[in-house]
Amino acid sequence: MSADPPPPAPGRSCEGCTLCCKIFGIPELEKPRHAWCAHCEIGRGCRIYETRPASCREFVCGWLIDGTVPEHWRPAKSRMVLTTEDGGRRLVINVDGGRLDAWKKPPYYAEIKRMAAAMARSRGQVIVWQGRNAIAVLPDRDKPLGPVAPGQIIVTTERAGPGGGDIDVEVMTAEELAAARR
Repeated sequence: MSADPPPPAPGRSCEGCTLCCKIFGIPELEKPRHAWCAHCEIGRGCRIYETRPASCREFVCGWLIDGTVPEHWRPAKSRMVLTTEDGGRRLVINVDGGRLDAWKKPPYYAEIKRMAAAMARSRGQVIVWQGRNAIAVLPDRDKPLGPVAPGQIIVTTERAGPGGGDIDVEVMTAEELAAARR
């Protein structure tokens, strides 16, 4: 059994925001990504909140729990939901399928690039999901990764370059990763 998600940051609540009910798939309900959940009352909340599936119970909204994330990142406003993976080494920006360009708009893009620079210093990643397609945001460029299939892993790599190591991001299978590390 997993631990309860962290509580909201002081002064933050989901009130009026239900974007997670659209963006994420819910396997237990056979709900696909980027489609409203049949149990969501848009802008109000979940009609089955007390009996919601585990994937909903375990979900953690980065804006909700991290009071340092600026107010304009509230998902209902930004049209993006922030999450983390890999023990916080990957910041994931899940973009509303109806607003796929939201992450490129000011002030978000400049802030995402700053986040990418900070994450790259510790070989972390910033990944933007536009529908089924992943984009790695690196300090010096955005790298389209396309769809990432089950069993594939997004890996940070480093290559020698004129100014030191150049960070890159690749999509690999576990077998490819093991072979690359040999």
